[in-house]
Amino acid sequence: RAVAMSVSHSSRLNKLVREQYMRLPQDGRVQVTYVWIDGSGEGVRCKSRTLDKEPKSIEDVPEWNFDGSSTAQAEGSNSDMFLVPVCMFRDPFCLDPNKLVLCEVLKYNRKPAETNLRHTCKKVMDLVKDSHPWFGMEQEYTLLGINGHPYGWPDNGFPGPQGPYYCGVGADKVYGRDIVESHYKACLYAGVKICGTNAEVMPSQWEFQVGPCEGIEMGDHLWMARFILHRVCEDFGVVATLDPKPMTGNWNGAGCHTNYSTEEMRREGGLKHIEAAIEKLSKRHDYHICVYDPRGGRDNSRRLTGHHETSNIFEFSAGVANRGASIRIPRQVGQDGCGYFEDRRPAANCDPYAVTEAIMRTTVLNETGVETKDYA
Repeated sequence: RAVAMSVSHSSRLNKLVREQYMRLPQDGRVQVTYVWIDGSGEGVRCKSRTLDKEPKSIEDVPEWNFDGSSTAQAEGSNSDMFLVPVCMFRDPFCLDPNKLVLCEVLKYNRKPAETNLRHTCKKVMDLVKDSHPWFGMEQEYTLLGINGHPYGWPDNGFPGPQGPYYCGVGADKVYGRDIVESHYKACLYAGVKICGTNAEVMPSQWEFQVGPCEGIEMGDHLWMARFILHRVCEDFGVVATLDPKPMTGNWNGAGCHTNYSTEEMRREGGLKHIEAAIEKLSKRHDYHICVYDPRGGRDNSRRLTGHHETSNIFEFSAGVANRGASIRIPRQVGQDGCGYFEDRRPAANCDPYAVTEAIMRTTVLNETGVETKDYA
């Protein structure tokens, strides 16, 4: 009974009946699902429309609009917002030839909405394109029952202490692997650059990795991977939360560790460029903390305590193979003298556009202080 009560009602609908309809032909027409970031800066929304033929590129997908007053993005008296398609994927839920399309949100005056952080990120990535920045982001998340309790945890009490759960195997160590594997396959089908997954330190906590992606592609692919995760969880009747500290106490939080390199760093002797970039980051710690979660650092203050494999939010640190540092240089990179480094500060609910833009502003455009430069 406890398990039955932890999943949503809609997940118990007869999926075989649904399959009967999903197999019906579409007579050449295509269902396109538009996906966008809402006014929270964390949530994703979607709606679908029919096109007369399969779009072959993003230019074939028309702009659309939505009611911004219902997504905390506009006033009711002037509520229409523009959806501008920017990146297209195959649809793993309705299958080929249907599409998922990630969109930027513009206001009535064609200016970017407040939570449209892609707009400035794209400008910065265009400026630094000759440095060929590569990113890989490790998205941690926690599965919850529909009642908000971690999925698979005892109704009253807690599971055993952390230790056996990380990369664990077995019904007493991992919860929800069906969801994780379904999400992985759905991302591969969609064309998302997912590159791995694993069970995390806290039971019911998981991680997937997206990358390597160059420039603006990082944010596009991570946001679509998040959408697909929430959509898969909907089918299973559970919830995926990106809260950076979903459970208080002696439990690990959830981050979005960001691996980064430029072409210089990846070449022989690149370690000196890695060290130079880390030095620049060390002088701009407060700025990065402010953009590494949607609430100016308040969410991360619950996570970055100096415990549970985190650095202290008030201090900048770096080290080889040190998971308690702000910046970790992988041991192999130290041995090879080139490669990449990992910024462990971004929270699980960060906006990847904001994170990657900030890294480029500091390490390539050489910005300092807490203010950013307008390159328009």
